[in-house]
Amino acid sequence: MRNPACRPWAPAVDSNETKHAGVVKADLPDVEPKDLDIRAENNILTIRGERKFEKKVNEEDYLRVECAYGSFARRFPLANTVNSDAIKADYQNGVLTLTILKHEEAQPKQIKVNVATPVMAASASGR
Repeated sequence: MRNPACRPWAPAVDSNETKHAGVVKADLPDVEPKDLDIRAENNILTIRGERKFEKKVNEEDYLRVECAYGSFARRFPLANTVNSDAIKADYQNGVLTLTILKHEEAQPKQIKVNVATPVMAASASGR
């Protein structure tokens, strides 16, 4: 059997955006949180880590190994609207969830349109 640690891999990632934050979810089963390195530098979010191959079973006893093991790195550009100092990381049931808050001023704001009545418009123009 080929060494499963030789095959390169990258975790599957989903991302979405709300008006207040961006969310990145990475499937990382069997990756220990202590083996993760998450950084935001120069508007790039980097997730690095390693899934280690457990040698609890003799390699010769495996019939099939489809899971990939070893180190990985994923990089994602961050918009200027996000606050890289306010990134929250949660790990639960093998899923890493990063919540990246947007700057307050980057969040959409509703602008109310004032409608002047003809009487108000005439008095404002001095008629």
